[in-house]
Amino acid sequence: MKPFEEQRRILVKNLKEEGLIRSQEVEAAFLKVPRERFVWPDQVENAYLDTPLPLGGTMQTISAPHMVAIMLEELELKRGHKVLEVGCGSGYSAALMAEIVGPEGLVVSIERIPELVEFASRNLSSLGYDKVVKVVLGDGCLGYPPRSEEELYDRVVVTAAASTIPKYLKKQTKQGGILLIPVGGPWSQTLKKLVKISADKFDVRDVTECVFVPLIEPEEI
Repeated sequence: MKPFEEQRRILVKNLKEEGLIRSQEVEAAFLKVPRERFVWPDQVENAYLDTPLPLGGTMQTISAPHMVAIMLEELELKRGHKVLEVGCGSGYSAALMAEIVGPEGLVVSIERIPELVEFASRNLSSLGYDKVVKVVLGDGCLGYPPRSEEELYDRVVVTAAASTIPKYLKKQTKQGGILLIPVGGPWSQTLKKLVKISADKFDVRDVTECVFVPLIEPEEI
């Protein structure tokens, strides 16, 4: 088996050739963050396959690298941004975002499964990302309300499929900010990009078809 660092470079090269990694910021983050440190122990050898991988017996997955790349590029992250992530999983996407927003930024990542909160927190802490990423146990449909209007999120990203877009996530997105979310049924969704124009108005664009595990919505909890 090739060393992980070499596998990482090959993955990034392939994603660039496919036009999925377009920016220097996303490329640098992918080259820096060791995906093998965020997969379940029995999946380490598969860390750089471009496919979703199961997270133990949690019924959740770590997303395929190509989908992570698509989402990061669509988020248009900048240094210092404040990000809300719904669905922390193993913490991999949060680590990538932390690399891009930098130490002056913040990533708040909500996860509803206690085992994954512990797993992600441990992974992030072991690599020093806990200085930028805050992992929270909770219901992602409710978001993580900021203390004031001035502290609304520059970016909100959901890594599970919703049947509709949760209203609390819309409210917590800053004006001019981006909300990225897969919307649809259990087996097929559309990744939607919403840019907040005003308090109750969004410009909506369909990015790509996708398949994510379902978001557990309030009536299911």
